[in-house]
Amino acid sequence: MRSKIFRGLSVVLGVVIVAYVIGVVIAKPAEPRPFFTQYQKRPLVIAHQGGDGIRPSETMMAYENAAALKVDVLEMDIHATSDGVIVLMHDAKVDRTTDGTGEIKKMAVAQIKELDAAYWWSPGVDTKRNQPGPYPYRGQGAKVLTLKEMFEKFPTYRLNIEIKQVEPSIASAFCNLIRDHTMGDKVLVASFHQQAMDEFRRACPDVATSATQNETTIYFAINTLFLTSAYTPPTQSLQVPEYSSGLQVLTPGFVNGARSRKMETHAWTINKEEDMKRILSLGVDGIITDYPDVLLKLLGR
Repeated sequence: MRSKIFRGLSVVLGVVIVAYVIGVVIAKPAEPRPFFTQYQKRPLVIAHQGGDGIRPSETMMAYENAAALKVDVLEMDIHATSDGVIVLMHDAKVDRTTDGTGEIKKMAVAQIKELDAAYWWSPGVDTKRNQPGPYPYRGQGAKVLTLKEMFEKFPTYRLNIEIKQVEPSIASAFCNLIRDHTMGDKVLVASFHQQAMDEFRRACPDVATSATQNETTIYFAINTLFLTSAYTPPTQSLQVPEYSSGLQVLTPGFVNGARSRKMETHAWTINKEEDMKRILSLGVDGIITDYPDVLLKLLGR
C-alpha cells in the first residue's frame, strides 16, 4: 500500500517538475513598451485621479495642479456616455462627486457637462455626497472631463488610465482615441476586469497595460511558491495595494520577482508619509497617491 502511495506521489511530483521546466522554457519576460523604456526616472510619482487629496477628483484643476508639481504620471478612470463619449470619472454614477444623479452610460455627454464636478469635494476627506463642507471649489467651473480633452491638454504627458466600464465595451473606442491622438507610447492602461482588459489588448496590442486582478492573483501565488521564472502575465506592470484580503502583497520578493520578469511594480493608494517611506524601501517602481506633493517632497524633487 505504501509503495503505491509513494509511486503515486512520485508521478505527481514528476508531472509538476516537467510542467515547471516547460513553463521556464516557454515563459518570456514582459515585452517592453515605450511608456516605460523611454523614461528612466524612478520611482514614478503617479497622481491618483490627479491628486484627489489636494484638488477635486479627475478635474482639470486637479491635473493642472499635478502637472505644475511635476509629477511623472497622471492617473484617471474612464466610462462612456450614452452617446459614446469617453469621460473621466471613478464611479459608474455621477452621484458621489457631482451635483447630479444617474449612471454615466445612461446620460448624454451634454447632460454630464452641465454638472459641477467639484460639488462634494472637501480637502483631506474621502468625497461623499452630503458630507459636511467646506466645499472650496464648488461653483468654480469644474466640469467632468472627456478623455479627448485630456489628450489635447496633455499631449506629452504620461497617463495611467483605468477602464472601469465593462458593458457595453469601450475598448475599440478607447483604442481609436489613443491612435487618433498618437498617445500609444504615453498611455498605461489598467482594469480590474479581465473582460475589459482582454478586449483592449486585442484592440491595441502595442499599448502598455497593467495586470488585472486575476493576473495579479496568479502571479502572487506563483511568486509565493518561488516559481516566478515559469510565469509572466501578459502585462508590463503590477499595480497593487500593500495588503489585500489580510495578505501582504507587497514584499521584496514580490517586487524582485516582478523585476526579474521585466515588469514594474506600482503601489496604490499610498497617502501617508510614513507609509510612503516603508513602500519605497521595498524597491517599488512607482507609487500611486492622492497626495503627490507629499511624495515629491519626500523624494526631494
